Amino acid sequence: MEHDWERLIIFSQFPREHWRHLRTTNVVESPFAPVRLRTAAAKRFKKVDSATAIIWTILQGVEKTFRRLNAPESLPAVYAGAR
Repeated sequence: MEHDWERLIIFSQFPREHWRHLRTTNVVESPFAPVRLRTAAAKRFKKVDSATAIIWTILQGVEKTFRRLNAPESLPAVYAGAR
């Protein structure tokens, strides 16, 4: 426990309003889930530009459904390392 104590309490060091995002979102994987569903279709394109265009279009559509961050005004303090 002592070895990993910092990692265990890091969650509580973020503002309470951001806890929901830390538990429920994965900013790297979430946008690419719809793209992954269509990967087989993208492989059938003969030109890389065509596959890139369809993937980019899918990502732009997914972007519209992103959740807004709770308490965005506290981000500068979090980034600066305030506790």
